[in-house]
Parts: sequence; C-alpha cells; structure tokens
Amino acid sequence: MPTFRAETRAWLEENCPPAMRTFMPENEQVAGGKRAQYVRPEQKQWLDRMAAKGWTAPTWPKQYGGGGLSNEEALILEEEMQDLGCRLPLRGMGLSMLGPVLLEYGTEEQRQTHIPPIVRGEIRWCQGYSEPEAGSDLASLRTRAVLQGEHFLVNGHKIWTSNAHHSDWIFCLVRTDPTAKKHEGISFLLIDMADPGVRPNPIRLISGASVFCETFIENVRVPAGNLVGPLNKGWTIAKRLLEHERKGIGGIANRNAAKFEISVEAAAKHYAGDDNGKIADPILRDRVAAYSMDAHAFQLTRRRAAEEAESGAPPGPLSAMFKLQGTELNKRRYELLLESEGFQGLGWEGQGFTPDELRFTREWLRSKANSIEGGTSEVQLNIIAKRVLGLPD
Repeated sequence: MPTFRAETRAWLEENCPPAMRTFMPENEQVAGGKRAQYVRPEQKQWLDRMAAKGWTAPTWPKQYGGGGLSNEEALILEEEMQDLGCRLPLRGMGLSMLGPVLLEYGTEEQRQTHIPPIVRGEIRWCQGYSEPEAGSDLASLRTRAVLQGEHFLVNGHKIWTSNAHHSDWIFCLVRTDPTAKKHEGISFLLIDMADPGVRPNPIRLISGASVFCETFIENVRVPAGNLVGPLNKGWTIAKRLLEHERKGIGGIANRNAAKFEISVEAAAKHYAGDDNGKIADPILRDRVAAYSMDAHAFQLTRRRAAEEAESGAPPGPLSAMFKLQGTELNKRRYELLLESEGFQGLGWEGQGFTPDELRFTREWLRSKANSIEGGTSEVQLNIIAKRVLGLPD
C-alpha cells in the first residue's frame, strides 16, 4: 500500500488546515448536527473537505457518501492523520454506532435517508438504551411503543443519553410486545427529537460537565417506517450496535491528542525528576513502564484485528476485549499523570496550576465513566469469558 499511503499523506498535507493540526480540546470536538457550533471556521472547512472525500466514514460504501476504503486503507489513513496531527473532522454516535447498523439491518430507504447526512455531519444522533431500572440488565427496559396503523405511539424514560440535548435524532430500544420473553419483545426505532414530546434534561457530573442526560418520551408518534429490522426482533440489532460501541470506546486512547499530549513518561520525569534519562522514582518508573508496554501491545492488537477484518466481518464479541482494555488503559493513564503531578494534581481552578494540570484533573474524573458506559468492565469480562473463551457458566 505504499502508493495509497503517499497519496493519502499528500492529500492531507494539502487539505488539512494548519489550525486543524493542533491539540483538540473538548470544546472543539465536532459532532455535527443542526445545532452545531464551530469555534473556528477551519473546523467546518475541514469537515466539509473530508466529507466530500468520504473520509469521515472511510470504510462505508461510496453510494452512501462513504470513502469505500478497505480496513487496511482506513488504518493507513488513521496513521497518517495521527502522524500529521490532523484532528478527527467528525465524531458521534451516527458514525460509530448507528451507521454500521443501518448498513447491515436497515432498508435501502433508511440507508439513503440517514447515512449520507451522518457522513456530512448534518445530523447528530444519540442513544436511547439505558433506563432508570434497566442498566446492565438492559432487556428489562419498559419504554413502550404501541403500533397504531402507520405509526407507533411511544412513551418512556431513558437515562445516560449522552449529548441528547445537542442531538437531532435518537435511536431507541422500545418494548413492542409486553407479553413476550423480555429479549423477544423489543424493537429498534428511530425517533426525531424535534417532536415536542421528547424532552432531554442534562445531568451534572462529578467533572463539572453535563454530557449525560435523562430523556423523557411522552406520546410521541413515530412513523412505522422508522422501525429498523423486524418488529419485536430489535435485541439482535441492539447487541450488534453494542459491539460497534465497544469497539469505538476501546479506541479512546487513539485520538488526535496522541501527537500533542504529554506522554506519561515525560510527565513523570517532569514532576518526579529525571535521573540520567530515567524517571527518578523507581516505583513510579516501573508502573509507567508497565503501562507503556501494555499500551503498545494494545495498539499492535488493534492493528492485527484491523488486518483480520478485511473479510468484512462485524466486530463480534472481541469488541468487548477492546472496550475493556482500552478504557482500563485510559484510566491508568490519568491515574499515573495525577500521581506524577503530586500536589499539582489537585488543581480544579484558580492560579498556581497550568491549563494542562487543570484539564488532567477533570479528565481523570471523566475517565472513571469510561469503564461504565457502553457496559461495565465486569460485563465485558463476562462476555469475554462466555463468548470469546467459551468458558462454562
């Protein structure tokens, strides 16, 4: 693939604005949608250029606006973007979760209607899965959808719907047959959040942010054509979407920050001292070395998995392994950063702390949610034990 790599790098160097080759803070991440606000004009310019080439969704078919690349080519694109420090032009659940599910289970009309706007960043999606009494036991969900002729009447309460207050549509699990076994009476429905019966309320988190929401759905009429897959068979689709979600969350350390972020080793040397090129504190040095080896092994495993996926197979249960290891590695990273900083790791606001120190404190708190969202680490261990290793109950 040397020709493709050279052509890709040349295109990126010519088309990625210099302002988009910088560290991307949280408030400058682009998720698109009708209510998108761009801190810099270069963000929209970069998004439009990448979308026109289909590289916001590089492996999706060209007929829906994707790039039509192989998994290996997409990995080369990712590597070249990281090497140049190019920001991701677009993020969001439409790209990481819903799009792949529609490509596999959606009707042609659903694909034509929803996938191109996802690629172009015109519509932002959120996930309506968890409920106050249906978390890890997701199949206990109670949100009801009653088919009434050409539409469903939906009522229910979802929680932990990330960025629901910024989203245009929500993909939802709903109970359509309350008399069936709990896994068999569930359907997968697409709901327009412009309906006045959909009300998201942000939830304030320990980090001070309000990314998560609870979402109330009251007497919302949803066209029957928004049902994805067969009626009452949404659990199969739900599980496939979770595989894509876990794969996406598992790549959390593989972002634009990799080129610009201070390494754990460099931070440890800066705060704990440099002893002839080594971290002065031997215990911290051992912990940093163990983390670095595990992180490197994780990236090599991701590359091997990408090469093996050339057959076009979906992520499968191995996505649980990536989700588990990726999120736990991310937590270890911030634990080590704060441990290295000592008292400087206590910063929250005010003078006496650098912007990075204040950011690391908040991101350390945020990292705790990584091993909960998308299925807890304990749930992932169960999936790996049963579906990957085939261990008995």
